[in-house]
Amino acid sequence: MKKLLYYGLALLTMAVDQITKWFVARSMDIAESIEIIPGFFYLTSHRNAGAAFGMLQNQMWLFYIVTVIVAAAIVYYLNKYGKHSKWYGIPLALILGGALGNFIDRLLFGEVVDFLNVYIFSYNYPIFNVADSALVIGVLILVLKMAAEEWKEKRNKTNG
Repeated sequence: MKKLLYYGLALLTMAVDQITKWFVARSMDIAESIEIIPGFFYLTSHRNAGAAFGMLQNQMWLFYIVTVIVAAAIVYYLNKYGKHSKWYGIPLALILGGALGNFIDRLLFGEVVDFLNVYIFSYNYPIFNVADSALVIGVLILVLKMAAEEWKEKRNKTNG
């Protein structure tokens, strides 16, 4: 039953990503920006034919291969570890939903719709989307979970 919830979360993540991208692509011109929080947060219509931070522009074949391999690995680990721990299931579901959300864009349009534009002090952080956010949050939770387990294991060896 847990696995179904995780796949539901992945599907929800992918759906929210696609709906928000559709809305931005349909209602904003490329490079159009709407100020939400002055000096900090804007909706800015942007397209990215590469990976994070604009790397590997126009290498779609690479993204297709990597995404299929990563998605298969995530499904494997979700089935293996997700049933035992929500701290593995939830982040893996977020990563799967995010990866598939960006994969759909690349497959259908040859580029990814980005629109979340944040300024951190005077630094304009690269524009991103819901899928990117899900990927980062999922990876962060996994790293923290694995670090906590390693710390606990080392502590048990020291005490025991």
